[in-house]
Amino acid sequence: MPPVPAAALAAPGMLPAGRQWAYELKYDGWRILAETTDTGVTLWSRHGTDLTARLPEVAAAIADHIPPGFILDGEVIVWSPDGGRLDFEALQRRFTAGRHLPQVIRDHHATFVVFDVLAVAGHDTTQRVLRDRRALLEALAEGWAAPLELSPQTTDRLLAEKWFQTMPAAGIEGVMAKRLDEAYPAGRRAWVKVKHRDSIDVICAAITGNRDRPRELIVGLPLDGQLRIVGRTGPLSAAMSKKLAANLHEPTDAPTWPESIPSGQWGSGRGEPVHLTPVEPFVVEVAADTAWDGRRFRHTVRYLRPRLELAADDVELPETLHR
Repeated sequence: MPPVPAAALAAPGMLPAGRQWAYELKYDGWRILAETTDTGVTLWSRHGTDLTARLPEVAAAIADHIPPGFILDGEVIVWSPDGGRLDFEALQRRFTAGRHLPQVIRDHHATFVVFDVLAVAGHDTTQRVLRDRRALLEALAEGWAAPLELSPQTTDRLLAEKWFQTMPAAGIEGVMAKRLDEAYPAGRRAWVKVKHRDSIDVICAAITGNRDRPRELIVGLPLDGQLRIVGRTGPLSAAMSKKLAANLHEPTDAPTWPESIPSGQWGSGRGEPVHLTPVEPFVVEVAADTAWDGRRFRHTVRYLRPRLELAADDVELPETLHR
């Protein structure tokens, strides 16, 4: 599969300007590469996990509308029942539903919003500039129907700013700015992500409290070739703790993190060390401020949600933290 490019994270209001920039909505869903072959359709996560079985309606629609030899880049989303807001939790239930997965799929239909095409009829298009790839994608999308959608794109920066200001009510995370004269995969300065909140994916490999009632999450990132503790969340609400408990399992390998951390780390006080309960590593999304010292966050981070579609082994240190 072709690599999925990362994007630089800019501060809100920092949309780049110029004739070579186009703007798209940043959806709150699963980044997906869809590949069509003579044997069928496969849907890959951005880290190469096969998600086809969890998105059968999307795979079926692609098989109906797109011949073999294509690779599409886009976002799978789920709308709330009234269609007014994106529902990421409903999408995540495709991982936790177990034998009820068919019912979840029927109740919460997924949509595949496509914003790029990386192969056409077996020919690699990644070296063509975005302007050309977009023209190919628009031609391909003629006649599409739900659950396939073409992601809207504009070269009007004022319209993009309006999107940024008005679309959060619908669950849109922000705006992506992309250079029309760049090939794929895009470099750091070719795709710019402007979000309403700064968030990153980290790995939870320990908690405070018990696995059936976690109090805080201890999170890590790969540093120097190892998964190292970089932060601690604030106390979880009762509702968050109850939901998270279903994702907490005893680790299959011996934990490599310490059994405790100093009580004053990411907090105040000089009491007894804080005991850590190891869990099978999984990915969570957290909000963090800019207080990063090169090895850890100086302040507690805020837990946002699990990212069950991502594999812990594939999480990397974000470019914004390289220094």
